[in-house]
Amino acid sequence: MATPNNATPTNCSWWPISALENDAGKSAEVEDSQDPTDPALRAKDRLVLYHWTQSFSSQKVRLVIAEKGLPCEERDVSMPLTEHKEPWFMRLNLGEEVPVIIHGDNIISDYNQIIDYMEKNFTGAVTNANFLFCVSENVTQLIPEAGSILHTRVVQYRELLDSLPMDAYTHGCILHPELTTDSMIPKYATAEIRRHLANASTELMKLDYEGEPQLTEPYLSKQKKLMAKILEHDNVSYLKKILGELGMVLDQIEAELEKRKLEYQGQKCELWLCGCIFTLADILLGATLHRLKFLGLSKKYWEDGSRPNLQSFFDRIQKRFAFRKVLGDIHTTLLSAVVPNAFRLVKRKPPSFFGASFLMGSLGGMGYFAYWYLKKKYI
Repeated sequence: MATPNNATPTNCSWWPISALENDAGKSAEVEDSQDPTDPALRAKDRLVLYHWTQSFSSQKVRLVIAEKGLPCEERDVSMPLTEHKEPWFMRLNLGEEVPVIIHGDNIISDYNQIIDYMEKNFTGAVTNANFLFCVSENVTQLIPEAGSILHTRVVQYRELLDSLPMDAYTHGCILHPELTTDSMIPKYATAEIRRHLANASTELMKLDYEGEPQLTEPYLSKQKKLMAKILEHDNVSYLKKILGELGMVLDQIEAELEKRKLEYQGQKCELWLCGCIFTLADILLGATLHRLKFLGLSKKYWEDGSRPNLQSFFDRIQKRFAFRKVLGDIHTTLLSAVVPNAFRLVKRKPPSFFGASFLMGSLGGMGYFAYWYLKKKYI
């Protein structure tokens, strides 16, 4: 069975077709009715990506796919509706995490391995009629050839940017909005998250003492670790420390962008982080800046004029087709996640632990955010 962080892609030829074809939230009856022998569902090089819109790792994978111009079926796995814990998804990844990608008979459930797999299998001249859409053109190379200075730079900044504790920034900025400026997250989110944290702590204590048979020890252990991590992110001193370290990383990147200007001075080419070609490092930096702006940290780190090269980079990368396609207008980022969840919850019978309160909270948040966005843009 596929598990996270496998060294090699997992062969999933024996997987029930429901795990490959199921739309998030479909009933078991629909899953069982699908024919696993249908050749249309088993195309050799068919790409299917399971992701969540607000997952940072998912966003980076989707940007890679979009920059390469690859046809890919995207299946949204709603984390707020806990679809990542449902059996149809756990057949794909017992780690209950997105993104997960399926290519033919291979399942890859680790973010970094997905990136490497896409680069290895979809770079250069690709002509394959087995795609749902025919691809017959040069697919963009995002990681330069090993041994080149560009490759060294991309590897360096890939490691640096992927090492940033984005989950800590996200949790911390939601729980402590006083540290942000013009955050895109509605104000009510802080109280809601704190309420859910309190409830989750109580439920975990109950489960620990009552021994619910349907929850295995690994699951309970994972939930406790998650709770501990979020509580750590609620520590203001810790948050200020990592935000200070983030500033040093952005200083390094600002200096690197300045080096590119000197290195290619007088040459007519569009400059990016590692040179005059667009690479994986630019995708990771662009996604990072997008998330920081969403959290309300852009004015602190570059929109105050302190890092003009970062500002110029962010302005340019937002205009790329792939970024507009995947991330859209930053002011509607949260709205794009709330609306599908609200309608999906209405469409199916809501679980008892969500009920009307979750639905009303989602719709209320959607209305609040829409009002805030329109007021800021037009009034």
